[in-house]
Amino acid sequence: MAKRDFEKLLLEAVDEGLSSLGQSSMLAIYFHLEKDFNVKKQEIPSKIEVFEDAIEKLFGLGSNFLEVLFINHLREKIDEVSVLRESSDLSFAEYVKAARRDFLDKRRAGKTTRELLQCDQMMPKC
Repeated sequence: MAKRDFEKLLLEAVDEGLSSLGQSSMLAIYFHLEKDFNVKKQEIPSKIEVFEDAIEKLFGLGSNFLEVLFINHLREKIDEVSVLRESSDLSFAEYVKAARRDFLDKRRAGKTTRELLQCDQMMPKC
């Protein structure tokens, strides 16, 4: 479930980044991703390296601007105040993978905390 949540948030972040170019441009980009690079919109999370490569081939140096937009939108969506820091050492795909790991780890930790709280509430008080 948490993995699908992250994938949904990532797709929303990509949509928001591409929509900054205009609706028709966004649709044209999705068309070319599928036709020329064999990446359907819903496959972006599972083919993040191919998506990154496609964006770089389509936009050249301008891809950096889009990747930063995607990352900023994703950060807002996952409410990231995490160990992930802005780093020029990470590629877009590497950042997404690290953000996914961090998101899933936080979800697991949150679930464990909730389970412990529920268990504690069921225990008789001394």
